[in-house]
Amino acid sequence: MSKPDIHLVDADHEIELQFRLVMRRLAGGVCVITAGSGDDITGMTVTSLTSLSASPPRLLVSINRQASTFEPIARHRLFGVNILGSDQQALAERFSNSRLKGSQRFDGTAWTPGASGIPLLDHSLATVECQVEEIIERHSHGIIVGRLSSMDVSHRLSGLTYWNGRYVQIDHEADLDLLAEVSIPLAHVR
Repeated sequence: MSKPDIHLVDADHEIELQFRLVMRRLAGGVCVITAGSGDDITGMTVTSLTSLSASPPRLLVSINRQASTFEPIARHRLFGVNILGSDQQALAERFSNSRLKGSQRFDGTAWTPGASGIPLLDHSLATVECQVEEIIERHSHGIIVGRLSSMDVSHRLSGLTYWNGRYVQIDHEADLDLLAEVSIPLAHVR
């Protein structure tokens, strides 16, 4: 009879593990945050993007201060937001690959520099260029308040989310049909 694994953890570690389990239950839209210009570019996949205000237009993104993308954002005071579509899971995986650094993450990826020089990924559902208005450093992360300087929206409506440790594709047409099948009112209206 084998012995069960014994894990010696302190209370804070156990709380952190439980917190991670709780947060995995919250679905998040998948974005790539980009920074830098010219040959000195980098990016990372995040699900921690949210709107702060529509008037004036501001957004928040939370980034670990040890992440390679944090320092260029803090230094240049600029960043890009690329909201990924359902067909861009490979990009999400590429920009979260810790073996790839800086501009390596862009190899083979179609992108163009925005008005500020920030790299913006082609074929994203939406792209936004932001100026850093404020960075609030708390614990391991920096909460970055972004002031929108330009934005572009695609006509596509299929999004990519991250839920419970995996990517989930949301397809506008198929999901509306599914809602209509279960009699959600007006789901069939397009």
